[in-house]
Amino acid sequence: MTDLVGDAGKRERLIESAKTLIHQQGVHPTTLAAVATHANVPPGNVYYYFKAKDDLVRAVVDDYISQANSILAELDRLGTPASRLKGLTRTWLHVADTVADHGCPVGSLCAELNKCDGPLGEAGAEILGRVTDWAEARFRQLGRRDAPDLAMALMSGIQGSALLANTFRDATIMTRQSRHLEKWIDSLA
Repeated sequence: MTDLVGDAGKRERLIESAKTLIHQQGVHPTTLAAVATHANVPPGNVYYYFKAKDDLVRAVVDDYISQANSILAELDRLGTPASRLKGLTRTWLHVADTVADHGCPVGSLCAELNKCDGPLGEAGAEILGRVTDWAEARFRQLGRRDAPDLAMALMSGIQGSALLANTFRDATIMTRQSRHLEKWIDSLA
């Protein structure tokens, strides 16, 4: 009989390894064999969980969506829409050093998947789309009619600071931009 706990652990290790390798080197250079090696899983076992590389990449996207949903649920516990939006600006700061070294894990993946044809080409937009829709709803709660534009401006500020932090290898860019965005949100509330 199959050990379900061990199987779940292997699948999760494969996804986490894929996330790491995709972040460090990109989707296309990342192979199933490299993911298996990184996860300390026999290469043949990968095919038990993922029939093709696209299936593994889709699992990575789904994992990021799940993480985004958890983060957004936590932010929704904050008192006001403005405090929730300001909290969103700080969510990337705990990985600022990693972003400065390799770029934003989510932003980089979304940009790369956008170049793919088929379902994977649309998958990246699901992650940032979820966060952008959430931000738009919070701006609406602030009574803003321009909520769609404000949500895009917020996401542009967050992802733009990640791109610049990576380009200039300077994690403090994200910290400074987060403070700027928080002041901007206060001015809109």
